[in-house]
Amino acid sequence: MSPLVSTANLVLSLATVVGQGIVLVLVLNLLVYRGKGSFSEIIGKYGLLFSFIVATTATLGSLFYSEIAGFEPCKLCWFQRIFMYPQSILLGMAFWKKDKSIANYGIVLSGLGALIALYHYLLQLGLVPSIACSAVGYSVSCSQRFVMNFGYITIPMMSLTAFLMIFFFLITYKIANKNNTSTLSTEREF
Repeated sequence: MSPLVSTANLVLSLATVVGQGIVLVLVLNLLVYRGKGSFSEIIGKYGLLFSFIVATTATLGSLFYSEIAGFEPCKLCWFQRIFMYPQSILLGMAFWKKDKSIANYGIVLSGLGALIALYHYLLQLGLVPSIACSAVGYSVSCSQRFVMNFGYITIPMMSLTAFLMIFFFLITYKIANKNNTSTLSTEREF
């Protein structure tokens, strides 16, 4: 493994640990403070920006692993990419235009992506039955681990953490901006 890939693994693994701490704080904030308080005000103001940064970092990390490190993505990796890549663009545009209505879409995309990443991680640990990823087309095995840092961080764990960060940033953002969020009218003009 090249020094560049080793360094990127370490940096992304450390970022994952920090991200897991942030997810824990976000969840506790939602459970204990019901999304109120100074922490929620910060997320309420910058939640789209934080979500955009996480989605863009995850997208660039994913591209680094496949295009520079040469780790071939499996089928489950591709499904996770489908739910992460568009969020880089959507969340960036929403932050720039101050469009608060994007939160619902990001929550759904991140929730679905997190479920796939969780399954992928559990598959790598051997805790759930394996699906035949390579039987669906040309793909590496979904249970193959290219990265294992700190005894538990793999690429699917990095992905799961990113999806959960975006999910809880947007939930907190939505709660903090509940009164200011514009909703689409169900009436149609003809």
